[in-house]
Formats: sequence, C-alpha cells, structure tokens
Amino acid sequence: MQNLDLVLINPCARRRVYQGLAKDLAAIEPPVWAGLMAAYVRKKGFSVHIIDAEAESLSGAEVSALIREMKPALAAIVVYGHQPSASTQIMPAASEVCTAIKNEIPGQKVIMLGGHVAALPQRTLNDEKADFASGGEGLVTLVELVEAIKTANPDWSKISDLWYRDGSELRFTKAAPLILDLDNEMPGIAWDLLPMSRYRAHNWHCLGNLARQPYAALYTTLGCPYKCSFCCIQAPFKSGEGALGYKAASNSYRFWSPKRVADELEMLVRDYGVRNVKFADEMFVLNKKHVESICDEIISRKLDLNIWAYARVDTVKDGMLPKLKAAGFNWLAFGIEAANARVRDDVQKGFDQNDIRRTLENVWAAGIRVIGNYIFGLPEDDLNTMGETLDLAMDLNCEFGNFYSAMAYPGSQLYAQAISQKWDLPETWSGYSQHSVDSRPLPTRHVSAAQVLRFRDDAFQKYYSNPRYIQMIERKFNAETAAHIREMSTHKLERKYAN
Repeated sequence: MQNLDLVLINPCARRRVYQGLAKDLAAIEPPVWAGLMAAYVRKKGFSVHIIDAEAESLSGAEVSALIREMKPALAAIVVYGHQPSASTQIMPAASEVCTAIKNEIPGQKVIMLGGHVAALPQRTLNDEKADFASGGEGLVTLVELVEAIKTANPDWSKISDLWYRDGSELRFTKAAPLILDLDNEMPGIAWDLLPMSRYRAHNWHCLGNLARQPYAALYTTLGCPYKCSFCCIQAPFKSGEGALGYKAASNSYRFWSPKRVADELEMLVRDYGVRNVKFADEMFVLNKKHVESICDEIISRKLDLNIWAYARVDTVKDGMLPKLKAAGFNWLAFGIEAANARVRDDVQKGFDQNDIRRTLENVWAAGIRVIGNYIFGLPEDDLNTMGETLDLAMDLNCEFGNFYSAMAYPGSQLYAQAISQKWDLPETWSGYSQHSVDSRPLPTRHVSAAQVLRFRDDAFQKYYSNPRYIQMIERKFNAETAAHIREMSTHKLERKYAN
C-alpha cells in the first residue's frame, strides 16, 4: 500500500461525541462519503485507500503512523457526520488527525473536506494545519488535486473548489459543477476498502432482535428540496449548485437509479451478509416514483432486509406504505420537531398536529415502526412550548424518540442568523454535539441554553421511564427488549453547561 495516490481518513470521534453511550449503544456507521469519494477517485484511475479510524478506534498518532507508512500523494480528512447535522462535532477529531500528520510528516499534503469544511472553508484553513480545504462536495477537487501534486510544478489556482495558502494569503478557486450522472460518475461506495465486520446498527433499529451486525448505510439521493432553517444538509452542494446556475434559494436534489441502488443492496447481502440497512438520505420518502421503484427492485430480488429511512409527515403518499413494508422498511424516522404551531412555523415546518397524527396512524397500520424526532430550544420556544412538545411525544408514544437541543449548525440558516444577531454559540466544535460533555445549545428568545439542555435531558428520562412506553415496548417486542430500554435509560450524560 505504499506510494498511494490518495488516502481518505474518517476521524475517530465516537467517544468524544457520545460519552458512555459510545461503547454499546451508539451505532458504528460506515463512512458513506469517504466510500463514495473512494469509488469516484478509483474510477478515474487513481489508487485509493480508506483509514476508518472511527471503526478501528485509531488515535491521531496512529493514523499519522499509517500515513507515514503508506506515503500517499494526498491525505484527505473527511469531515462528514453520520446524519446530516453531525459534521461539525467531528472537527476536534479531524483536527487531532491533521495536527498529528503535519507535525510528524511536515511535507505530507493534507486536505480537509466535508459538510463542516464546505460551510466554513476559510475558517477551517485559518484554524487548522491542513494545506487545503474544499469549499464544495470535494469529488472533482480530490481528482484535480492528486493530478496536480503528481506534477513537477503544481498550480493550485487551476483546481476546482480549493482553498489554499499563497504565502500569508488565503486564496480560493472557482467552483466545480455538481456531478449529475450519479450512476456512472459516483458508482456506489467502495465497500471493499472498509472494515465491514466493525459496523453496528443503532440499538432501536434492531429492537426485538438485538443482533446489530452486519450493518450498512447508503444514499439513494443527495440533497433535499426543503429549507428547514436548522438544517445544514445543502452546505457542501451550494458552490456546485451556483456553478450550474441554480438560484441561491434553490436546492439541488439528485438520484441514483433504483436499479443501481438495488444492485448495491444485493451485493451487500451476497458478499457481506448485511441485513440491517440505513438509507441515509436526508429525505428518502419523498419522490413516490423513486421510492416505489426501489421497493419493487428489493421485492423482486427477494432481499430480506431490515431498513430504516427518513420521511416527512407531509411526504408519505397514499399507497406507499404497504410497498415500503413489503420491501423491508420496518422503521421510518419523522422530524416532528415541535408541538407548538408558532414554534414550528418559525423554522419552516409547514404541517400541523392533525397531519402528524394522521400520518403516524397510517404508518402504524402498515406495520411500520416510528422514530419521532423532537427539538427543544427552537428560537420561539419557551418552557411552556417545550412542555407541549414533550407532551406530544408522550402522547404519540412512538417506538423510539430522539430528543435534540436546537443547534445553529454551520451551513444552516440558523447559524447565519445566530452570527448576524450575535447569539451565544458553542465555544468548541464538540459543543455542537447533542451528547458531548460541553454540548451547548442555542438560547431561545425566552429561555437560556442551560434551561434548554436540562429540559432535553429530563425529557429523555421521562419518555423512556414512562410505564405506558415500557408496556408498549414489551407488548410489541418482548420482555428482553423492555429490559434493554430500562438499562439504556440508566445512562446519564455529564454536562458542563446544564447549570
């Protein structure tokens, strides 16, 4: 593996991000974007390797030692989270890796790229020891940069979507258009470069049968047409959208073909024994034709899968649900966010509680389980409206609930608003994690950040210790699963900013 063209690095952030939950409860996710990048670059004729420090529990120093051994033309640190708003919290681990490599191997060229980096490329290059940062999704940038490094006199100004140092100045180049032909240009994930035996599904994904491995995650689409103010999913795509002539207010939304998706799933089943699958799309249940065609492919190939995916309350169309269930979609995650209409409308969530209840009842009737996602501390929240959201969560009694504090993630409208209005933001990038010691959510117009964080942690305990919830879990699954939930709820997070 010496003298490779490119080594992609997925930093190890799990313990820092999830505290005690990291050992047994949190998922260990495959690095989807690193896998996509590897497949793209390899298709262009370059040699590629992936170091999944997260799955292998490697420190920055251990990664640096591997890089010294491999001698790649370029080391790329990929700062992408396992869900759309989880990139920023990876930055401390990414910084550790970058610093270790540049301290130990000063001549090694290093680029940082990914969701957080694309949102803040200039700050990334100012703060970190990396030689380069990418202001876009990074695929074209990687290929052009490797090509340039391998020449006698590389000209960084000719490389797309690149931030680089020119003496004491930071410079950036023109954007690369987004890749539109996903099937041919981004042909899936380079699974053969990943330690597949290490990945582990979320605990709730396997309730009733807690065998959480093997596990895989993949995209069927990239981007999202919606504009929720707290979401940063489009950050890596904005420069490429601009290069294609998109208006600033428009969001791109790209598809892999249903056949291409099913081919990848079939390979995962055949070659790796995968059954537990996450569709990582920000919004999978959206385009009816796309969704149903993927279901048809899975059903016709008789793939026995346990799948979960994201949906919106207002995107589940008539006739979709029986087909989703037949294809193995056993869980759908819904962004319910808040109970109060004023709070919800302020962040551009355009549906009401009747819509929520009607959709969830239909999902349950189809035999599909629900993850309800709730956010406390949105800009219009106060203690009463947060209480309304908790009451709604308790009333809906979904098979699982995720409770979040509102964060102004870099790349989101909320972050721009927080900067312009000088709201207090986390002092460290790890402070953007929902579960870290130094997690520090936004204050609202009515309550402090500490109040929001305390409310969130108390809500988690109330939900999972609720006798009605435990009884439902035992009835729908079994006594062993109910015991697992009770044990899960004994984990208390240490918090620096909850007082």
